[in-house]
Amino acid sequence: MNEMDTIRNIFAMKTIAVVGMSPKPERPSHYVALYLRDQGYTIIPVNPGQKEIVGLNCYPSLLDIPEKVDVVDVFRRPEHVLPIAEAAIEIGAKALWLQDHVINDEAAQLAEDAGLLVVMNDCMLRRHKLLHT
Repeated sequence: MNEMDTIRNIFAMKTIAVVGMSPKPERPSHYVALYLRDQGYTIIPVNPGQKEIVGLNCYPSLLDIPEKVDVVDVFRRPEHVLPIAEAAIEIGAKALWLQDHVINDEAAQLAEDAGLLVVMNDCMLRRHKLLHT
């Protein structure tokens, strides 16, 4: 988990579901997602309280997304992560990324055991900038 090879392999994937994406520009879930979109990734917002964020259809859960998802990027409190990891496995995602301060060992182990690449307690924006600048 969190090895540079894992991180590089995740950044080679192209479709990212952002669980907990906020419509508020000042929230990390918002500006990290927009940064990734600007880098060429397809972003799919997941937030049950929103129908649309930045002009993109927003889905209430991973299970409602009608297209293939490569990476599940999680901006939720640690106690909410296990069902998200289970859904990521169910939809056939290839990676689970838990953002800064999102630490859930059980969810991470479950995802790894199912064959997903896992990064925990790290930021996709920060890592992408480190690797690509």
